[in-house]
Amino acid sequence: MTRAQRIRGLLALAIVALSLYVAMSVPVHLGLDLRGGTQIVLETRPTAADDAGPDTVDRTVEVLRGRVDALGVAEPTIVRSGSDRIVVELPGVQDPAEAAEVLGRTARLSFHHVLGTAPDADATEAAAGPRPDQSRPPVLPDESGQLLRLDAAVMTGKDVEKAAARFDAQSGAGWHVTVEFKDAGRDRWAALTGEAACRPAGDPARRVAIVLDDRIVSSAQVDRSVRCGAGIGGGSTQINGAFDDGEARELALLVNGGALPVPVETVEERTVGPTLGAQAITASVWAAAVGSTLTALFVIAVYRLLGALAAVALLCYGLISYAALAALGATLTLPGLAGFVLAIGMAVDANVLVFERAREEYAAHHRPTPRSALAAGFRNALSAIADSNITTLIAAGLLFLLASGPVRGFGVTLGIGVLASMVSALVITRALADLAVSRPGLRRRPHLTGIAHTGAVRDRLARGNPRLMRHPRRWLAASAAALVLAGAGIALRGLDFGIEFTGGRQVEYATATPVDPDRARAALADAGFPHAVVQTSGENRLTVRTGQLTTAQANAVGAAVGDLTSRADELRDETIGPSLGKELRRGALIALAVALGAQLVYLAVRFRLLLGTAAVAALAHDVVILVGVFAWLGKPVDGVFLAALLTVIGYSVNDSVVVFDRLRELTRHADKERETPFRDIAGRALQQTLPRTVNTGTGAALILTALAGFGGDSLTDFALALLIGLAVGTYSSMFTATPLAVVLQERRR
Repeated sequence: MTRAQRIRGLLALAIVALSLYVAMSVPVHLGLDLRGGTQIVLETRPTAADDAGPDTVDRTVEVLRGRVDALGVAEPTIVRSGSDRIVVELPGVQDPAEAAEVLGRTARLSFHHVLGTAPDADATEAAAGPRPDQSRPPVLPDESGQLLRLDAAVMTGKDVEKAAARFDAQSGAGWHVTVEFKDAGRDRWAALTGEAACRPAGDPARRVAIVLDDRIVSSAQVDRSVRCGAGIGGGSTQINGAFDDGEARELALLVNGGALPVPVETVEERTVGPTLGAQAITASVWAAAVGSTLTALFVIAVYRLLGALAAVALLCYGLISYAALAALGATLTLPGLAGFVLAIGMAVDANVLVFERAREEYAAHHRPTPRSALAAGFRNALSAIADSNITTLIAAGLLFLLASGPVRGFGVTLGIGVLASMVSALVITRALADLAVSRPGLRRRPHLTGIAHTGAVRDRLARGNPRLMRHPRRWLAASAAALVLAGAGIALRGLDFGIEFTGGRQVEYATATPVDPDRARAALADAGFPHAVVQTSGENRLTVRTGQLTTAQANAVGAAVGDLTSRADELRDETIGPSLGKELRRGALIALAVALGAQLVYLAVRFRLLLGTAAVAALAHDVVILVGVFAWLGKPVDGVFLAALLTVIGYSVNDSVVVFDRLRELTRHADKERETPFRDIAGRALQQTLPRTVNTGTGAALILTALAGFGGDSLTDFALALLIGLAVGTYSSMFTATPLAVVLQERRR
């Protein structure tokens, strides 16, 4: 065994051991759909007639969403309920009371000149707070309790770019909050501190007060080094207030989240049950077990010993991914769990790429032993593995940085899956394979390895020798026809947006006896509401969340619930807003557009702009067709569909990159590059990568079929969307992206 092999083996062992330790010692957070959580009901308290209205409540929802994201709570549900209430559901919150306190803070931040100290007689006025006709608190106690009289606010939280909690042990400042200002805020900060610097040292008017919710959090004197009129440059400051770590982080969170448009009050706080029942979770576990087993058996059947080793590596992939999710504190929901299981099926792709390249090397007799052929397979497949995964990592990173809510959570899960897949294939699979092919017995019986034969798909292609790119425009015409058909479905049938996008109705019932939520879901499905969200809340309470209802439909919901118990009294019937609000949807679209642009730039650099354009065009083709099929079928476009759509986007780019990587290689090594038509090179690239495409697609299809067949109603639409996306993505990478690249190349000549 070489030194490199020993290092890989030790590295693989260390990664698996660390992942096993984390998985056993750190629990993973489960989402609202799997475990339930804490429900906090907030009620807005407008201080003026102009502040009352749905727009103000919607703006409050967006600010609260930012605070929840900053709290580190993934996959929350935040919806407007009725005319003045907001329902916040948080999975896995350790301290609900603290979360409610942070969410309920108005967080109005302001910066003031200090006019001077105030006599103790003003203490009563200070305790009473600001008068309704004033925009600033006239008298407030500072950190030491001394009363200060403040001028009107010079700056507000709108001038702040961002804030962060910091710890400085060297200067003795301890925990503090650094604040960076926007462009206009920098000038105002310099003017504010420049005016204070004109006062003599020790004068209270040399102080600048920073006020949060009518409480002075900092009122330090401007340093003597600051020149009068010049002020403090650099566009930042530091808030010191003898904070501990929790207080500093909370202050930074509130500053970053911004002020609520109106004050809110917590009117209810309680525990709610999961939105999915135990039957759905059990069905999903069975689907995962069956699908993973089928995928492993398929890989073993095709690649024999190396396939068995790849199956072991896939188990390690699952362990690494789970440990990473637990270590990062990510929240696992049912769609996330299904996507996680799907990723196990897709993670086989890197192994298939390596094994197929090893088969090519062995068949060409360039590498006469399985060991050397396998080493060449890893080396030759590295560029395709790297390019396909880097494009996905770019998308995952930008979704995390630019989006929020479930889209941001998807970016985290996607990034973890990609990195774990690369570790699984390039470290664990290789360490196991190196150890196996070094055995003397395999040298005498190379057929056991699985790479000493070309495979059924490659043999059939070699016998038929199809010229796949003989008529590229015919393939493009078929793709255009599919696009027209999908577009017609969107235009004629429209899209059935789920309650996450449109909002709907929430009805709460008090039942005479506890109601099994699984029975309630079944009863509502029988009554014509298969997508109703059912939760238990408190003692003998049941909440049903659906889309918009007519009077007859609302009566049908009440009757279905009433049939389950001797009495069901309606406690509340309110209209709810979308959980995926305008800001979240806009942020998701911006993040997705930027991610596609970044992928295009990367592909243009790594390949050519022509090929990058073809790959992104094929991706758009896949998205339109998937949405169009759901429109024709009348399936709901909801949060689960959004997760499936993002998964399809990642799969589509990966598939195209693999084909274009081989196309680049063939173009570079062609004997007569200038004389060989580009369409013939593209056809050979398709033919050589087709065995990988078939084997990878079959592995993913097996696990998706298991999800569709065993996953129950909660996962059927998710698995269906992914099956459609898998088929369309596989087709487009071969017969949309590649023909488009051929046509674009020939037009340039």
